[in-house]
Amino acid sequence: MIALLQACNTGLQESLDFFQIQAISLVTDAAQEYAHKAHQDVLEMIQSLSDMNISDTASSIIRGLSSSESSSTSISMLPPEPKIFHGRDSELADILKLFGQGSPRIAILGAGGMGKTSLSRAVLHHPEVIARYDQRRVFVACDTAPTQVELVTLIGAHFGLKSGRDLTRPLLHHFSTGPPALLILDNLETVWDPSESRGEIEEFLSLLTDIQHLALIITMRGAERPAKVHWTRPFLAPLLPLSQTAARQTFIAIADDVHNMHDVDNVLSLTDNLPLAINLIAHLVDSEGCLTVLSRWEHEKTSIISEGYDRKSNLDISISVSLSSPRITSVPRSRDLLSLLSMLPDGIADVELRQANIPIDDILRCKTALLRTSLAYQDQGRLKSLVPIREYFQKFYPPPTHLLRPLRLYFHELLDVYQKHCGTLPNRGVTDRITLNFANMQNILLSGLNEENPDLVDTLYSVTYLDFFSTGTGRGPLTFMNRISDVLPQPSDHRLEVFVILRRLLAWRHQPIPDPRALLQDAQEHFKRLDDTDLEARFYLSIGAYYQYHDDDRATALQFYGDALSLAISSGNTKRHADALDSRANIEWQNGDYIAGQKYAFESQRLATTLVDMFREARGLRSQAICWNTLGNYKEGISACARARELLALSGLGGSEINCAIMNCQGEVHRAKTEYQEARDINDQILQMVSLEQEPYDHAVALFNVTEVYIRMGASRGQVERSIERIDFRQNGIPAREHAMRFNFWRP
Repeated sequence: MIALLQACNTGLQESLDFFQIQAISLVTDAAQEYAHKAHQDVLEMIQSLSDMNISDTASSIIRGLSSSESSSTSISMLPPEPKIFHGRDSELADILKLFGQGSPRIAILGAGGMGKTSLSRAVLHHPEVIARYDQRRVFVACDTAPTQVELVTLIGAHFGLKSGRDLTRPLLHHFSTGPPALLILDNLETVWDPSESRGEIEEFLSLLTDIQHLALIITMRGAERPAKVHWTRPFLAPLLPLSQTAARQTFIAIADDVHNMHDVDNVLSLTDNLPLAINLIAHLVDSEGCLTVLSRWEHEKTSIISEGYDRKSNLDISISVSLSSPRITSVPRSRDLLSLLSMLPDGIADVELRQANIPIDDILRCKTALLRTSLAYQDQGRLKSLVPIREYFQKFYPPPTHLLRPLRLYFHELLDVYQKHCGTLPNRGVTDRITLNFANMQNILLSGLNEENPDLVDTLYSVTYLDFFSTGTGRGPLTFMNRISDVLPQPSDHRLEVFVILRRLLAWRHQPIPDPRALLQDAQEHFKRLDDTDLEARFYLSIGAYYQYHDDDRATALQFYGDALSLAISSGNTKRHADALDSRANIEWQNGDYIAGQKYAFESQRLATTLVDMFREARGLRSQAICWNTLGNYKEGISACARARELLALSGLGGSEINCAIMNCQGEVHRAKTEYQEARDINDQILQMVSLEQEPYDHAVALFNVTEVYIRMGASRGQVERSIERIDFRQNGIPAREHAMRFNFWRP
């Protein structure tokens, strides 16, 4: 009989190999058929033994057949202890504590592939559990039992119970009259999920838990426990992805530690630290290497770790099993919401779901369905989905345009408000909202950079606004900004064209400008067809800053600042008036006229105060501080810096580029006062805030300052050289003269 079963499964495997299933729907159908046939095999074997007492040998075989994913993968009585098991020490300890309360009833919950089965097997083989239950530990995989009767039959087979129409009473009698035992029901959602069998399963579990000396552990996909059971408290929270440390340990245990750790982290980022995904992708890296896997992922996504034929070796099948749950199929629009979440790595809050007017009926019911099945989860009030699930949906079920458009318009409104009112107190909530949706906005806006988008102009404005936000808050320019020029509308939208030019001027540290005069001429041509003095003044301020800081051409910069000031005064534009005065203050400081610089900065700050514009007020205070510090009035300088940082925090711009400039000013004061430890602490904070990849220039300046403090503190030559080696002057765009100027005091 065993040979017959093995031959049957061999035939199934050969059939799967022959057809080389490509589409995920076909894979799922084949897997379901395979499970059904395995289930039939088990029933036929049980039936054939129904008229005789099952021998010890037969009982062992049946126990083995029901202890794994299919009926032929093992003939051992218990599944083995997991050999690679990292990052679940806390959960394991929590479960063992519950055993101290007697015979616990525990539900191990979580998304598919989260390691629920591995955790239950770790409990099964823990020395404390073995000492307590010894041979009375039973592990039953529920995958092949679609009804309550067949589940009971499967459990009964473990104990050699004679097969009958319904073994519920004999099984309960067996547990009641026997010694204490541990029963683990793995993947119970298979039989609990269908609404027609849920009540029977919950009633059966209730009867089991009436037996005081029977410990019960179930594993289930999702975040809800079956009803009618008094589950032991405190409840075990649904399993979360592994920590980064545990994810690395798991990866290294499979693929060894010969790989570059930066590449390993990039690979792990594709898994969102989902244990199943880590396991599959680590085996792939072991044979192909990190860089090859990263390259393949760009084109194949989750398919590269979906070559197996069951949910433990195929990520796509694992996800599709969750999607086939009646908890999802009974709320069909929940798939639409999950499809939308695939574009939202930051997740989405309930208020955003409502305000964006997303056309999904019963959207909060859809959200509940996703949470119940752990296809989505809550993170600080935001609905999110794991990276592998998002990638799966982007490949197989990408969100349709009618779902993306409302979000795109909603984000445009947010960015437009930010652009108009940046730095004011009422805008604090908008700034926070953009920060929370920063990655979401990039994905949604990028998807709209095509000529088929009916709101293309609004989308292009949104992209430029988001880029201003990104550079202004120290995140660097958006990576897809260069794609704008390919989709600019024709005939030209002159205002939009000027915004694109503005963006190029502001991003000169990241993207060199070969011919700034050409940009000037283009802008002036557009202004001939525009009546927008605010935008024109802003343009003159931006090109003036380019000449001041890129070319060190202060005379030309001063000329453009003067043009901006004249436009601002003539049009009564207080905001641009304050901007022009602050720019003039910095010119005077560079020229060595610190008193004049302080006066211009003070007037800029005063005008900003009348606007209740905390960003501009903070910037004016910073300009005053650098003048006070150079004059030796450190008390006034420190006071101005402190007040400026308070204002930025109030406006939601505490992580902005200007905040780093203010902190740098504070560090200069401490260094001038020989307070080197304080100076080092501030510059270390700046290094934590400024990314080498996104803001290489500012990162390099902070490294310069740290190195200078090292020297002042009497650091050894080796320490100083190591600090200098961290700076790639060419990569970071630091002029050689600035490099030499900063280090000319140090002699080897």
